[in-house]
Amino acid sequence: MKTIIILIFILASLLTYMAEAQTSSSITYDGGTSLEVQTGADVCANNIYINGSWSGGGSICTGALPVSLSSFTSSVNKRDVTLMWVTEWELNNSGFDIERRLTPFDPPEGGTSEWKKIAFIPGHGTSNVSNGYLFKDEKLKTGTYQYRLKQIDFNGNYEYFSLESDISINPPGNFEMSQNYPNPSNPNSKINFELPVTGKVNIKIYDIIGREVMTLIDETREADYYTVEFDGSNLASGVYFYRIYAEGEGQKFIKTMKMIIVK
Repeated sequence: MKTIIILIFILASLLTYMAEAQTSSSITYDGGTSLEVQTGADVCANNIYINGSWSGGGSICTGALPVSLSSFTSSVNKRDVTLMWVTEWELNNSGFDIERRLTPFDPPEGGTSEWKKIAFIPGHGTSNVSNGYLFKDEKLKTGTYQYRLKQIDFNGNYEYFSLESDISINPPGNFEMSQNYPNPSNPNSKINFELPVTGKVNIKIYDIIGREVMTLIDETREADYYTVEFDGSNLASGVYFYRIYAEGEGQKFIKTMKMIIVK
């Protein structure tokens, strides 16, 4: 079997060349290669293809991390964003932090836009086959967002992969109110509703004979997607109805739906 002994001064020259080039670099070892990395030496490149095995006291890649990402894409369904990415291979991959921010041109009211970790997806460690990943970011507010992956190895080294395009969550096109979930509730649930225009919103709860028992919302809201919390702790088990009345910019919307409380 072909054996490659990598000496420190050779690696130093390689690393110096990579730093000066400041471009994506690759190292490929032929099939059946047995790679020995001596103590104090490192093999570093953006892409390292080892079609065999490696041993020794040195380390594989302390510079750019050895994960080859072949794609990073997204899809949008109303206010839900699905992120999808595929790796060609992975070496020592702990996983991916998923980070999100509002674009610098669309910061939150009264604040600045900063990257925030919203999830962690475990990696496949060391793998020489393609692996697919998926994450769904749900119930976003209207705005323009950016996403990136922070790929982390088991030594704590990391690098970023950014989604090429910004993601826009546009205001709803129509009024809507959904079935509360869960239903039956025991006793808490959530109700989603959508406002295509800014206006007054009123959501009330009624018992089976039509008596008003609770007001969830009675205020002006901007055009956007919303989720309201319903707490039925003070209500008896049974059938109830909830109704939305929304009005704004010459438009009106009324809808009534049934809910069940089980304790």
